[in-house]
Amino acid sequence: MDERYRLMINGGVLSPAELKYICEAAEALGLNAISFGSRQDIIFPEKINETKFTQFNKIKFVKPKRDKVENIASSYVSAEILASTSWLTSDKYLYVLEQFKYTPKLRINVTDPKQRLVPLFTGNVNFIASEHEDYWYLYVRLPNWKKTVMYPALIYSWDMDKIEKAIENILIEEPETIETVFELVSDAVDTNNRTVDKPLNIPFYPFPYYEGMNRIGTDRYWLGLYWRNNRYDVSFLKAMCDLCSENKIGKISITPWKSFIVKGIPEKSKLQWEKLLGKFGINVRHSMLEMNWHVPVNNKEALNLKKYLVTNFDQNDISTYGLTFGITKYNSDTYNFTSIVIEKNRPPENIGNFKIRDTYNLLYAKNFDPNTREYIMHVQDVDKVELPGLLMELSKLYFEQLGNERDNKETQETKKEVIEEHVYQCTDCLTVYSETYGDISQNIPPNTPFETLPETYKCSLCEAPKTSLKKKVLVKQV
Repeated sequence: MDERYRLMINGGVLSPAELKYICEAAEALGLNAISFGSRQDIIFPEKINETKFTQFNKIKFVKPKRDKVENIASSYVSAEILASTSWLTSDKYLYVLEQFKYTPKLRINVTDPKQRLVPLFTGNVNFIASEHEDYWYLYVRLPNWKKTVMYPALIYSWDMDKIEKAIENILIEEPETIETVFELVSDAVDTNNRTVDKPLNIPFYPFPYYEGMNRIGTDRYWLGLYWRNNRYDVSFLKAMCDLCSENKIGKISITPWKSFIVKGIPEKSKLQWEKLLGKFGINVRHSMLEMNWHVPVNNKEALNLKKYLVTNFDQNDISTYGLTFGITKYNSDTYNFTSIVIEKNRPPENIGNFKIRDTYNLLYAKNFDPNTREYIMHVQDVDKVELPGLLMELSKLYFEQLGNERDNKETQETKKEVIEEHVYQCTDCLTVYSETYGDISQNIPPNTPFETLPETYKCSLCEAPKTSLKKKVLVKQV
């Protein structure tokens, strides 16, 4: 399949003026619609006249596989409308994304672990917000690595671009472990890393409904728009951009689910927006049966399979609230990020005149939570006609176990023993040195007693001297 041209949209965020310019360019190139990709980029879904590219000097047309570039994905789209880390505001996202003025060769994710709309681990370099303001966990999965692993330090917000560039630069050395990556990056750049003092906690929430007009606070709304064919009419988008400008709405954000969200619609303008949607016949009442799917772009076979399965769900009155589905194939190089994955197998070698039917595998994420990054094989080598029944079976299994994980966790927590741990806290910035974790940023291995640290040891964050770290009793449950 011929790769279509894309436009890299940093973090999936752009202004109404930028989107309108892109729509005008699409029209001049002979298109009446644009599409969105799972990396929150914009796709020109049909072949276009490349000789006219010079007319649009504000746009860089790329083919990611050919040009070896990737879009930066972010959960900016979820800020202020979904659960979020308190310090990670819309403005903070924009400041962070502004660092990345270059076009990266690796997939970068910048996400909040408390939201569910944007997947956390689909990048090669995944920055995930920590509880410490302006510090991020970093999970790395370089090309040809089989697993995503945690970088042994928290990354400062204003070092993120330096860290990512350094990782790209060391790819030529083909590092095989995160320890090697850490060592090479630390040698290459000076950073304000912070010691990891606790594991990443990712709370479980059912997948959100992201369409329609929804209230924010007392006098604002956000609007989510989804078109099932992923072909967004440019005449509608241009009219919408004009209304955004009239309402002083500064940003439009793309989701990984081939939809987009407009935040900050004034209450007094709600009727204007409803009129605009009605004028263009826009449906904002799609069922979650069909919205929560990740289907490869411009793949009619996958789209037809989705329609077949959704129709069966609808006819059998099956609920899939909170579940997400993905369609992929044996040779896909994308990372799964849905609750359930339908994987098409490699067709066997045809012998004689026999007609070979396609077969599929069904996998589901542990606890139906893609953030576990652990997939369980449910069935293998089944025919297409068997898929609806098997998916309904998985849907029932999901609802049967829904909440059990949380209940089990709470039960385990009530049984935890309370113990005291002696740590050493910096009196200047309150950073903690734990003998259990050590300080990987200064090559101090775990289980190193504080007394044995060299007198030249400094706080990993503010570089206060060792004498500034005072013993403190930390109460915790184990």
